[in-house]
Amino acid sequence: MMHTGDSLAAELQRVREHRPVRERPGADAAPPVLSLFVIDVSGDAAAYVERLRSVLVPAVRMGCTADFEQESLPVDEVPGWFAAVGSGSGSGDEERAPQFARAGREAYAEHTGGGRPWDLQDWLYRFDPDEHSRGWEWWDATVTGPSRVHVRVDSWGEPVFGCQDLLWAVFTAGAVRVEGPTVQITSFRENP
Repeated sequence: MMHTGDSLAAELQRVREHRPVRERPGADAAPPVLSLFVIDVSGDAAAYVERLRSVLVPAVRMGCTADFEQESLPVDEVPGWFAAVGSGSGSGDEERAPQFARAGREAYAEHTGGGRPWDLQDWLYRFDPDEHSRGWEWWDATVTGPSRVHVRVDSWGEPVFGCQDLLWAVFTAGAVRVEGPTVQITSFRENP
């Protein structure tokens, strides 16, 4: 499915929402199925959710506003730690990234069978509304335990979809283990 201006604006609203992390959006707004990622994190789960949101907000906002015909996209709003962890430039930026991000980079490589770090510009270009390889839209994140988070995305009911870009953000924000995605009928009862 292509991302539209309206769907990106709605996605941006969902990813920006700063309600209590155990509270989910209303059932009336949810699609019939969502894809669930169960994420074990290093450290405080609520802090993890905020780090993940801090990466996704500027990327989704660019999807709404950026000119993707440019050779490079602005990175002013992207957290410095996220830009550093995937720089791959050999400039030493990776070593300036916080430990959670470096460990997440390694966990991503292990999870994906040797997946290489994402170049920041390549990652940002996945949010181009005309880019067909991003097969998901953010729906929500809930803290389900002291070091466990559930992230739900709309994959339009597809059990297999392009989500390596999402996994990169999920791991570098501090995930140590990720299960999923699993397509589930929308249910707003959380079992912590």
